[in-house]
Parts: sequence; structure tokens; C-alpha cells
Amino acid sequence: MIVTWCTIEHGILKTVAKGARRPKSPFFGKIDLFFEAEFEISRSKKSDLHQLRDIAIINTRAKIRESYQKTLAASYFVELINKVSEPEAPIRSIYELLVRALNFLDKSNPTQGAVLHFEKEITSYLGILDPEKLPFETLSEMYNLPKMRPDLIEFINKQNKGSNR
Repeated sequence: MIVTWCTIEHGILKTVAKGARRPKSPFFGKIDLFFEAEFEISRSKKSDLHQLRDIAIINTRAKIRESYQKTLAASYFVELINKVSEPEAPIRSIYELLVRALNFLDKSNPTQGAVLHFEKEITSYLGILDPEKLPFETLSEMYNLPKMRPDLIEFINKQNKGSNR
């Protein structure tokens, strides 16, 4: 299983968790979407795919995976960070933003305001915030935004209309 991590000191890291799907694996049940964990790796000298050695779960954020809306928003946030970050480069501010966003989604449903705030913070951290444009416009000019963004916004708006009745 190949796992992509967002870390404070090393940015986006990719690891291989050998045998992670086997029931007797030391990784079994410890790797899932949006988990926060401490882990140990062996760095590869030949590629950017490192070997996962050990993992300790800090936060499972189980409530995110119980809701399609929350999973869609969390996936968008993760994909956006993946698009704008250099592999294996420190991204402390962006990491902390992601942790806040995922913790928010674990407790609350996503809102359009939360998505816009996340995008604004990303553009600010990247030094590309343009007060003349919406943050997602700036991001879409510089990066290929995740294709799920329009679906996420539409889904959030439909959910909000349904709850206002």
C-alpha cells in the first residue's frame, strides 16, 4: 500500500507500507483516510518512495469518513495541498491549516465559507493572495485545481438549502 503523508518538517512524503492489507500486519487498521499519526520511515536513496517502518495513531477523525459531504471536503483540502506543495519541502503553516480543517470537519459539516477560508489561507501562505480576486481564481490560474471543487461547492449549497426548509 502506498501512503501519502503531509508532515510539518518534510512536507508531502510518500511511503510504502509493505503487507499493510494482511490481517497480521503491524500496519493493519492503522492506515486510513485523514488519520493523524506519528510514524517512522526508512528513507530511500533511489526514489521518493520511502518505506514505512512503524506507526502510532494520534487521531482517527472517524466522523469525517461517516459523511460523504465531509469526506468530499477533506479530500478537496488534501488534494489542493498536494497540488500546491513541493514534495519533501517543509510546509509548517500549510500542515497546521490542514490539521485545523480536518479537525473542523470531524466536528462540523463543511460550509462554503470554510472552503473559501481554506483557499484564502493557502494563497496567503504561498504569497499569492490577490485582493482583487477570489482565492480559488488565483489558485486556478497558477495550479490545476482539483476537479472535485465544483461538485463540493454544489453539494454544500444543496445541503444548506435542504437544511433551511
